[in-house]
Amino acid sequence: MSRQLWASALLASVLVVPSIAAAASDAELAEIREQIKQMKESYETRIRALEDRLKAAETAATSAPAPVAAQAPGPSASTLAAFNPGIAVVLQGNYQSLKQDPAQYGFNNIQIGEEVTPGRRGLGLAESEINFFASVDHLFAGNLTVSLAPDNSVSVEEAYGLVTALPYGVVPKFGRFFSGVGYMNEQHQHAWDFQDAPLAYQAFFGGQFTQDGAQVKWIAPTDTFLEFGAEIGNGDAFPGSPRNSNSAGAWSAFVHAGGDIGASSSWRAGVSYLDTRAVDRIGKLPDTTGNIAQTSFAGKTHTAIADFVWKYAPDGNATRTNFKVQGEYFWQRARGDMTYDSDGAPGLTNTDAYSANQSGWYLQGVWQFMPMWRVGLRYDRLSQGTPEYGTNTAFLATDPFSPQRATMMVDWTPSEFSRFRIQYAQSKTRPDFTDNQFFLQYILTLGAHGAHKF
Repeated sequence: MSRQLWASALLASVLVVPSIAAAASDAELAEIREQIKQMKESYETRIRALEDRLKAAETAATSAPAPVAAQAPGPSASTLAAFNPGIAVVLQGNYQSLKQDPAQYGFNNIQIGEEVTPGRRGLGLAESEINFFASVDHLFAGNLTVSLAPDNSVSVEEAYGLVTALPYGVVPKFGRFFSGVGYMNEQHQHAWDFQDAPLAYQAFFGGQFTQDGAQVKWIAPTDTFLEFGAEIGNGDAFPGSPRNSNSAGAWSAFVHAGGDIGASSSWRAGVSYLDTRAVDRIGKLPDTTGNIAQTSFAGKTHTAIADFVWKYAPDGNATRTNFKVQGEYFWQRARGDMTYDSDGAPGLTNTDAYSANQSGWYLQGVWQFMPMWRVGLRYDRLSQGTPEYGTNTAFLATDPFSPQRATMMVDWTPSEFSRFRIQYAQSKTRPDFTDNQFFLQYILTLGAHGAHKF
């Protein structure tokens, strides 16, 4: 409705009550005119806000291909933009039965972040999150995701702005965000098809790589989905570390392509590259005593990723049955200095040159065999390569071994707001030991949550 129509309707509502107008004093008439003016201004402000949100939603809708098989149920971007702000809460909890002590979790010859662990045994909360999203004005939109960890700590998971008004498919992002490298990295943990991250993500990204900086994506105007992206940031997250420097600590570039195959299939593939720098990056490695030793690393790390996903849904209808296959291959090279026993616990602190070329991959398939029910299988593996430790070789467990794991899951999704999962994994991350892992998980979503990425 136009602003003139609003004004006419308001004036008519006043004129249909002649007794009030006839008896009104000059002061009363002035008060009525002021109320009409305020109502007009209020409606005009609301109309402009709705127009701005509509423009932002239309811009965001052009930044991703329409999938044949949905990643997970959820409201569309335009639905989310109808709220100012859109607010969502994701609650998670689980039960974990682990044969291996989580404190002894580590990979031979592969440094991992100090916080990488399958989690505590028994019943407990998992990571929950609170999300706010809204259009700021006709130029910008903003997103804030706050993470609530099981240990009662609170952290900012994402906090970024989006420029929504640029033409030609250019979408800048600035603030803190999950990097666009790879396939799974941009997804929130509750949207994953399995409870935990693949071994390659644990080993090479500490679980998930976050950038504090800026990102630019460009969608090419082609029939086939073609996306180019680049990022620059402070590189605080693993495999980088916080640095007291004016220069950037990390930069990345990626290309993704995708499209439809007939009416029933769709695909996406990509390649990514990430360059990070670290100073005193804390990690952990198994030592010759069988314990997990704290290490620190200073140097450069280069990571390359190739990813692929294929989705199938009969006639494009994913509500009843669908099938998805996805996989990623990581290759990482690190050069610098490594310190064994960096916390001085055994009293054997030693620093020497370190270099390694290592790789890892995973392949998984998920089949929704009937409405609300899915089953999935995943296999992941790491290759330790031939790391060079210098004099630290005397302290570290260097047995040649390739960590690997096989996982299966079944989940039930009664609505777009809830999911319950059973998962079992046979994990072999250390020689001569198999960890049988059993998980029960629930995910409950409160409020409007945006549709997940393809």
